[in-house]
Amino acid sequence: MIGMTFERILPPGLSRPRAGALVGVIVAALAAGPGAAEPSGPCSPLQFEGASYVICTFDARRDDIRLFWKGGDDQAYGDFSRLDNALASHGKALRFAMNAGMFEDNLTPVGLYIEDGRQRHRADLREGASNFHLKPNGVFYVGDGAAGVVETARFLADGPKARFATQSGPMLVLDGRIHPKISPSGASAKIRNGVGVRDGAIVSFAISEEPVTFYAFARLFRDGLNCPNALFLDGTISSLYAPNLNRRDDPPRAIGPIVAVTAPAT
Repeated sequence: MIGMTFERILPPGLSRPRAGALVGVIVAALAAGPGAAEPSGPCSPLQFEGASYVICTFDARRDDIRLFWKGGDDQAYGDFSRLDNALASHGKALRFAMNAGMFEDNLTPVGLYIEDGRQRHRADLREGASNFHLKPNGVFYVGDGAAGVVETARFLADGPKARFATQSGPMLVLDGRIHPKISPSGASAKIRNGVGVRDGAIVSFAISEEPVTFYAFARLFRDGLNCPNALFLDGTISSLYAPNLNRRDDPPRAIGPIVAVTAPAT
C-alpha cells in the first residue's frame, strides 16, 4: 500500500501549548525576509520551531473546498496537472491542491471517501501496524459552509453532514491534545502533509519543506496554527499545488485522492 508505513512514534508525555505561539509563527514568517509571506494568495511559507513549512488557509464558508479522485473516464486523476486540465475544460481554475490521504497501489483510497455527498469507499476500522491504523485515526470533512477534523468513530456515530470526506491517520491533535502515541522523542523524520480546522470553518493545510517528526508536525498545528483537531494525511509522497507561490510541481509519483480549492476561471 502506498503511504501505508509504520513509524515508531510510541508514547508518552504530552506538552501544553506555549502562550503566544501563534504570535511566534507570525514573527518567524516576517523574519524570514522577502518572499516569506504571500499576501496575494492563500499559501505562505513560514518557519516554526526551526523547521520550514508552507501553510494554505481557507474558509469553508466562502471557499470551494472539494475532494477529487476520478475523472469522467473513471480513472484516477493521479496528479495535479490532469486535474487542472479537467477543471479548465469546465471553466474552473485550480487555486490549491494537495494529496488527501493514503491509498492503495491502484490509487484507491484506503479508508472512508465521500465525494459530492456520495460514499465512494467505505471506512477502514481495522487494527494494524501502519500510520493509518494508529488509533485514533480521523476524518477530514467539508459540509455546507463548515468543515472539521474528527475521530473516525465519532464521525461515523455522530454523522455530521459531509459533502466531502477523507479518512486518514493518525490524528495529530485531538481536542487540543497531541495524539497519546506520538512521542516527543520520536526520531523518524519525513516530509509530511496534514490538515487542521478551527472555529468550524477555518481550514489550514500544511506541508513541511524538510523532514520533520510527527511530534514537531503535531505541535505546528496545535501550538502554531491553533487547530484543536488536526489529521495527518501522508508522508514522503506529500505534494503541493500552490500557484500563488509559483509552485505547480506534480507529485513525485501518482497519487490517489486530492483535496483542492477551485474558483471560476478568469
